[in-house]
Amino acid sequence: MDFLKNYWPMLALAAWFGYKWWNARRVVALLPALKQQGATLLDVRSMAEFAQASAPGTVNIPLQELATRLDEIPKALPVVVGCASGTRSGMAKLLLKKKGYSAVHNIGAWGNFLK
Repeated sequence: MDFLKNYWPMLALAAWFGYKWWNARRVVALLPALKQQGATLLDVRSMAEFAQASAPGTVNIPLQELATRLDEIPKALPVVVGCASGTRSGMAKLLLKKKGYSAVHNIGAWGNFLK
């Protein structure tokens, strides 16, 4: 029990990163079908980050602008969100779900759009 008592924060962090990795792989596997359904591929990194490198077919709406630009994203189609690490895209997913988007997927790092 001392092990759990002393190391639970590290175990929780490892579980969180494991979940993020697993979820990103799951969304990458779904990506071809989501594209066939007309999914919006949304990159929520800053404009400067997007200008340096981006995946073909992705739309850039920085996270801080997302709430005011929702009219650019169709609600009836799936949305796949990515960023640099998966953190901002996780926040974007929560915002979109709160605003009534039902099929929102966090692909994690934007490079996963290339797989």
